[in-house]
Amino acid sequence: MAGFRYWVWDPPLIISQIVTLQCVFYAGLGFVIWFIDVLFQQSLSLEQLFSYGAVHLKSAIGIGTVLAYMLNACISASALWYFVARTKQCLDFSCTTHFYHLLACWCYNGRFPWSPGWWLLNVCSATIMCVLGEYLCIRTEMKAIPLLGNKAEL
Repeated sequence: MAGFRYWVWDPPLIISQIVTLQCVFYAGLGFVIWFIDVLFQQSLSLEQLFSYGAVHLKSAIGIGTVLAYMLNACISASALWYFVARTKQCLDFSCTTHFYHLLACWCYNGRFPWSPGWWLLNVCSATIMCVLGEYLCIRTEMKAIPLLGNKAEL
């Protein structure tokens, strides 16, 4: 059953990749928010990860939160490259990661997010994560396969 880009439906692998990416997403976001809060000398709060009101450009905390999401999109893209390593699956996994983040925020706040700033930030974050992840994956996939030389070098 071998063929070009042969792929087997493997639910345990997919679930483990989703869980891994979600862990990297929150660990990266938490670390970047912690670093920015230390840099701006602000108090660390779980609100910055899950609250809709924390996403604004009116204060240092809000700006730090927006910066953290953008930097975390790059961290998550590198996780896509490392753990998924397939260009075709980057959109699926980045949307899944942000969908679960939407559910977590919804549970944390007790209401659906209607804040345009929150939606804009998360759409931009998902887009950066997807496009950068695809770029990194396609660079790896398009590496030249050596045809000359010893078989041991492959």
